[in-house]
Amino acid sequence: MTGNGDVLRYSAFTTDVNGGNPAGVVLDATGLAESQMQQIAADLGYSETAFLVPHGERSFTVRYFAPLAEVPFCGHATIAAAVAYAERAGTGTLRLDTQVGPVPVTTATTATTADDGGLIAASLTSVTPATKTLADEDLSELLAALGWSAADLDPSLPPGVGYAGAWHPILATSTRARLADLDYDFDRLSELMALRRWTTVDLIWRESAHVFHARNPFPPGGIVEDPATGAAAAALGGWLRAMRLVELPATITVHQGVDMGRPSLITVGIDADEKSGIVVSGSAVELS
Repeated sequence: MTGNGDVLRYSAFTTDVNGGNPAGVVLDATGLAESQMQQIAADLGYSETAFLVPHGERSFTVRYFAPLAEVPFCGHATIAAAVAYAERAGTGTLRLDTQVGPVPVTTATTATTADDGGLIAASLTSVTPATKTLADEDLSELLAALGWSAADLDPSLPPGVGYAGAWHPILATSTRARLADLDYDFDRLSELMALRRWTTVDLIWRESAHVFHARNPFPPGGIVEDPATGAAAAALGGWLRAMRLVELPATITVHQGVDMGRPSLITVGIDADEKSGIVVSGSAVELS
């Protein structure tokens, strides 16, 4: 097991080091002050770094820091941390106590090729999701910051705000081309998101009933765009369920990071029970 303060680097929601979303992982952050965690995250420059403090058998308290601030929950860093732990201590179930509540994570080896012996994938179960209406004034300001118009939106997927550990406005565009052309006002969007305490903006395009493409601006963390956002994928799953926009139970896939050159694949399991958490799954690989 890594010693106190040792920083690992993993890319989550990918089987390729050139894809996914890089995250920092500290498997034993015992004794680290908040200021030290923030400095480590800033020095790494990844969208988030997870800091775990053991407090029992396969149980941890975890905190997540972006380069500019702490965030309450992060999906991709959770997947990265779970895979990093499993590679050192074996697969199974972990209990992560986050600021938003307990998040169980299960790891297992997936069969890939006979040569590599398989990769480890992780599945987290979010806290109970919630949804809110996106106020008209917020929608107008959001569209203005993005440089979008109301005509760009998909009328079959109404705007909303989803939560599964962090709040994310969800906007669906009717074309893949609109999603690909992302050039937004960083400062304007950052100000709105800080005011509303949103973590990322989940911009989506629905390819088919169970296949989505997403992009996630992340100015509150000092990041222009996140290549894979597990928390937003969980919020999306909860929003789809609450709005009756998918037949339940359902498994959807979210493609993200493609337009950044870091393709990522997130699998989202949505149970019919509205009180149940959303299951977010993916692989992770260590970066040299």
